Amino acid sequence: MEISKKIVAAVVAGIKDLYGQEVAAEAVQLQATRPEFEGELTLVVFPFLRISHKRPEETAEDIGKRLLESVPDVVSRYNVVKGFLNLSISAAQWIQLLQEIQQNPTFGFVPVTDESPLVMIEYSSPNTNKPLHLGHVRNNLLGWALAQVMEANGNRVVKTNIVNDRGIHICKSMLAWLKWGNGETPETSGKKGDHLIGDYYVAFDKHYRQEVKELVDGGMDEEQAKQEAPLIKEAHEMLVRWEANDPEVRALWRRMNEWVYAGFNETYRALGVSFDKIYYESETYLEGKEKVEEGLEKGLFYRRDDGSVWADLTKEGLDEKLLLRSDGTSVYMTQDIGTAKLRFQDYPIDKMIYVVGNEQNYHFQVLSILLDKLGFKWGKDLVHFSYGMVELPNGKMKSREGTVVDADDLIQTMIDDARQMSADKVNKLEGITDDEAAEIARIVGMGALKYFILKVDARKNMLFNPEESIDFNGNTGPFIQYTYARIRSILRKAAEQGMEIPETLPQTAELSDKEISLIQHLQGFANAVRQAGSDYNPSCIANYCYELVKEYNQFYHDFSVLREEDADKRTVRLALSAAVSQVVRNGMRLLGIEVPERM
Repeated sequence: MEISKKIVAAVVAGIKDLYGQEVAAEAVQLQATRPEFEGELTLVVFPFLRISHKRPEETAEDIGKRLLESVPDVVSRYNVVKGFLNLSISAAQWIQLLQEIQQNPTFGFVPVTDESPLVMIEYSSPNTNKPLHLGHVRNNLLGWALAQVMEANGNRVVKTNIVNDRGIHICKSMLAWLKWGNGETPETSGKKGDHLIGDYYVAFDKHYRQEVKELVDGGMDEEQAKQEAPLIKEAHEMLVRWEANDPEVRALWRRMNEWVYAGFNETYRALGVSFDKIYYESETYLEGKEKVEEGLEKGLFYRRDDGSVWADLTKEGLDEKLLLRSDGTSVYMTQDIGTAKLRFQDYPIDKMIYVVGNEQNYHFQVLSILLDKLGFKWGKDLVHFSYGMVELPNGKMKSREGTVVDADDLIQTMIDDARQMSADKVNKLEGITDDEAAEIARIVGMGALKYFILKVDARKNMLFNPEESIDFNGNTGPFIQYTYARIRSILRKAAEQGMEIPETLPQTAELSDKEISLIQHLQGFANAVRQAGSDYNPSCIANYCYELVKEYNQFYHDFSVLREEDADKRTVRLALSAAVSQVVRNGMRLLGIEVPERM
């Protein structure tokens, strides 16, 4: 049992004995003792004054004495500061807690059973007209980390992706390839398929803007010119042909999409993310149209004179939302409704979480209302995990202008930078091969990228700085990875010298304040996992890991581990080191970050 739980139980029993009244465990407020006072845990006694009918100091004295009598093995001494009872916990309790943590490989995690709630998490959501970029990197890393965090909180998790493989934007790339591609393929060009298609998306926009400019120069209004430009008209005609199942258009579409999927999969593997189920808008949009028609029959939606279908959400304080265009083609909202229908058929979902940028806040507000109206039991309570944009030193990204930070280029740059930054350290490792050095560089480079993105509260916009992220000092992935590797080195040397960590740690070993503080930090991992899950905030885990390794480094600076002459103290410090490495490894794993055994 956790130390705090033992004290809470003793306080509840003590108040019943002292004052003849029962209090709920939730009323017992325990917090970490402030650094300037003696003790590790502090009890706030103010909630009990109406029961004791005594002054705060007297009430604290009463409870302090009773704790010494009832749980002397837990509380060794106490002191009172106004309405606060500061408790010093016996060293044996801290050692016992350390032993429990060190021997529990899944400390801090809630077990998952067949009865656990089923949470579906959608992330990535790429378009098949361009490669993944920095914004997608943040999306994928957040989605993967959130999935691990939700599972660590005792949920069954299904990771899904919805691929935007149809629509006007896809037709733009297809049309550009037909006009200017000359039969180019990934094989003939030497490019990844997603990059090749992205080039044609940019080419379309370049020619399209030129056409618009020529029409405007000829005296046409700019908005009209955007509608009348020949290229955009051709793209719309291609979309109509696609929806009519034109064999020629469909064959080209399938061929180009396959190129893109091969490219996406390569990037996903490099990022270390995957999916349990992938949905395609080309397969869900018809389901969405069907549900819209169903809603139309039930009077949930209405049709305008031009044939378009709308949802009137003015009673909900919103506006009217287009669901089907006048030509019968669907919009994103329709596709999301269709995808929801298929997902609900495939899985008994208890909670649905969409990992999508904050520019879509309104979209998901509307989607939640529409799904609820259409009878999806989780529609009303769907979670939009809304995250901020990734900003660059030179401004925002624009994919159609080709000014994005490409995900593949970014990944390779991070690995190359890690190889350069760690060259001196790695070269000092005895007997390391080039392949091992390359693997360490990959782990460190990807760890730097992932940690830098995930340590920021997802709701905030962030500025990505590759140079800062790869630093071996400060709140960075490499700093945490290096501390982990240092601990693993200590444990290897201990094993080589015949030092083992016994199943039962020496209960009489003396503990310094720094060691007690480190055990308290370890105990806090469970709370960090719970908070990350309840707040949908993986940054809680990232910053917990940083604080833990910072605390360990201070301990390691002040105390010897292997050279400690007192055998009991040395054993406890080895166990402490092992527990820190285990918790760091588990915490970083929740973020999708690997930790190297050597570095």
